[in-house]
Amino acid sequence: MTWEIAIERTIRNNVPRVYNVLEKYPYILDLAKELRKAKLEVLNNLEMYVEQTVESIKRIGGVPHVVGDSTEAREVISKIIGDRKRVVMGKSMVAFEVGLREHLKSLGKEVWETDLGEFLIQLANEPPSHIIAPAVHMSKERAEELVREALGGLPPNSTHEQIVARVREFLRDKFVNAEVGITGANAIAADTGSIILVENEGNIRFTTVSPPLHIAVAGFEKIVPTLPHAMMEAMVQAAYAGLYPPTYVNLTSGPSSTGDIEMKRVSPAHGPKEFHLVLVDNGRVKASKDPDLREALLCIRCGRCHLHCPVYRAMDGKWGVPPYSGPMGSMWSYVVFGDPKPSLLCTHSGGCKEVCPMKINIPRVLEKIKARAWS
Repeated sequence: MTWEIAIERTIRNNVPRVYNVLEKYPYILDLAKELRKAKLEVLNNLEMYVEQTVESIKRIGGVPHVVGDSTEAREVISKIIGDRKRVVMGKSMVAFEVGLREHLKSLGKEVWETDLGEFLIQLANEPPSHIIAPAVHMSKERAEELVREALGGLPPNSTHEQIVARVREFLRDKFVNAEVGITGANAIAADTGSIILVENEGNIRFTTVSPPLHIAVAGFEKIVPTLPHAMMEAMVQAAYAGLYPPTYVNLTSGPSSTGDIEMKRVSPAHGPKEFHLVLVDNGRVKASKDPDLREALLCIRCGRCHLHCPVYRAMDGKWGVPPYSGPMGSMWSYVVFGDPKPSLLCTHSGGCKEVCPMKINIPRVLEKIKARAWS
């Protein structure tokens, strides 16, 4: 019954809040339309925008890496990390996609997820059930049990606040002593090489600033033409996730720097000495040239489609190839893993299409994938 309890609470907490956000801040709707146009522009010239992003990263003192698949991504990141042992991770779907955490652990690294939801599923050794709230399948009672067993220090019948406080206490030491911080990217500005990260917990700020090495791992589809577009994506994603305004929006443009002596900008300063951006293809360029699939690359990972889908609810969140779940996950299971089976479960209720900020016709994309599965 844990799933039924957890998803009912989630829908009650989230769905009305998204509608309230969109009603209170109607400019979000206009931003979403403009963002769709910008993302389509990138998809029409994806390889060119990847090249532009690479040059921009170099210009700001970062180190870009363009990789073709999961194996290459793991190899490149392992080489960047080298002998460093202590790693903290902000939530990154692409890091999960390429199997990064388990790979690093197999190399003897101490690796901790720092997003609360990711931390909980790491403790439970379970896959994520939602792209924004990866532990949405867990009730408060289940989360309390996990944290008490792993960390101790929780009183009986702990509140949500007490659970969060105990995790905060444990992870604070990990942040301070980390040698490597790994994050994803909500958006990447091709013109400046800047990455944008949206969060509410503060873990990403620690992960991107405290360790001397910051590695961002992201798919090609996260690239947008300009920095204003990147900020726009952060705002739209947060609004449609029901977490608007977001507590934090982090902008990273290369390693730390200062211009306080004669206005000469030098690097590093207090933050990371090195910044690496690992751009992952893993089927994205191929999908961008496929008229049946390219629309899937518009997804901004707000997770709104999940909570309006009867199949996602019926499947206990286990619909799609992790980390991709729900209606969008059924598309992405095929884009990056070549697995059409999740698409076969779609009943075409159409709710996902109606609530998608990018107006992706998800039922049509899944219909095309189904046709390929049966051909």
